[in-house]
Amino acid sequence: MKKHQIILACTVIFTLLFYNQSPGVNLSIFGVMLTLLISYFFQEKFVDRSHLVLVVTSILSCFAFAWYGDAASFFALALSILFLQFKTHDGELKIVQIFPLIFLNGITSLGRVFLFNQWLPERKIHNDLAKKIVAFFVIPLLFLGLFFIVYSFGSNHFSSLFTDYTLDIDIFQLILISILGFYVSFSFWNYWVPDACYEFNPKLSNEFSNISEVKNQSTFSFLDLDFERKSGEITLFLLNIMLLVFIATYNYEQFFEVIEKTNLSADTHERVNAVIFSILMAVGVILFYFKGGFNFDEKAHLLKKLAKVWIVLNVVLIVSAMIKNTEYVSFYGLTYKRLGVYAFLILAIIGLVYSFLKITKQKTNAYLVNQMVWYFYSTILICSFFNWGNLITNYNISVNKGVEPKFLSSLNFNDEARREYFKKNNLDGQYPEAVREEMIGNYQEAGFLSKALYYDFVEVKR
Repeated sequence: MKKHQIILACTVIFTLLFYNQSPGVNLSIFGVMLTLLISYFFQEKFVDRSHLVLVVTSILSCFAFAWYGDAASFFALALSILFLQFKTHDGELKIVQIFPLIFLNGITSLGRVFLFNQWLPERKIHNDLAKKIVAFFVIPLLFLGLFFIVYSFGSNHFSSLFTDYTLDIDIFQLILISILGFYVSFSFWNYWVPDACYEFNPKLSNEFSNISEVKNQSTFSFLDLDFERKSGEITLFLLNIMLLVFIATYNYEQFFEVIEKTNLSADTHERVNAVIFSILMAVGVILFYFKGGFNFDEKAHLLKKLAKVWIVLNVVLIVSAMIKNTEYVSFYGLTYKRLGVYAFLILAIIGLVYSFLKITKQKTNAYLVNQMVWYFYSTILICSFFNWGNLITNYNISVNKGVEPKFLSSLNFNDEARREYFKKNNLDGQYPEAVREEMIGNYQEAGFLSKALYYDFVEVKR
């Protein structure tokens, strides 16, 4: 199948799936179809294990969206399929470039669609073909139309054969869905990668390609390497001292200072926010000093040791924040935000580990970014596969924390556990239950293509 044929076929399928439907199972079917098309037509480009992994994650994320139909599973589906397409067609480019390319193609596709020579095949129209079109189609249709008009005036019954019926089709919606389907299909199969991306790609390599030049490269034009190295040593030494003091005061306030329970929430948020900014700045410091020459500077042993100590101390700070978040959970139970804090702190530890490896293995700054993109993507996948709302509900009920009716009713996909708890504790009617039950009913009554399948396995409350 040629590019224009795939685009048009996907447009037709998109239109059939989404006409008069809401996003649901139809999006999952469309995602599976795109994955299978890539796997079938471009299988010769599947050269390493990552392609197979992306095919599997794409299919699984499509199933996750068909089941839950929430934001997490949508982003997992979209990123999985886009990563697979990008990795298959432009495997030499670093995956981090996909994010600006999504934005760029989302805009440029509106104009590139009119550059027909880029996606439509060039065909010469021979005289014989033109003659056949005129002789076999144009002339008969012209006479057929003229005589139809004449006969319609002469017989009402003849005219009614062609006019006394209506199609139950929303033409306006059909046109809009078709245009949207064509836009999505065109952007997906005919995406544009500017030459600048290929030129910039070597700068995103994990390895330094010009070590001899990097060795003598300084950050500031007014400082030579010796002064800059000494400046880095002084800076990191002072930062380590400051971080040690901060860790000491941070842990004292957390574990030894008496805090009123009413202030625990505000204090926890402030401290976790401080840790988040601290970790981001810590990684920034590492990237600043080890972006080039100091990776290979034989005199930078002390600087490297101070940087590694800086990383280890930041890991200690993260562990302290995790313990604090756990204490908060023990007082108030789980929430989406508290689970999100765990996820961020785990990603932060992974980022610091790769920062450590970057220094020891003399990698580029892009090495850290390239690795973290995949971990960020993995986090989204994990978020899409698990029923976190049900997990939060069951945990909070088991410890009798965070079981306020309004809060439990705000969680997603916990209906059976929530109903059982409310019935057991005579809490029915103490929250806007009708809204939640109406939503479940609407999902169950929707057409198959618009469903989130989870709700089909939830009993309607009588």
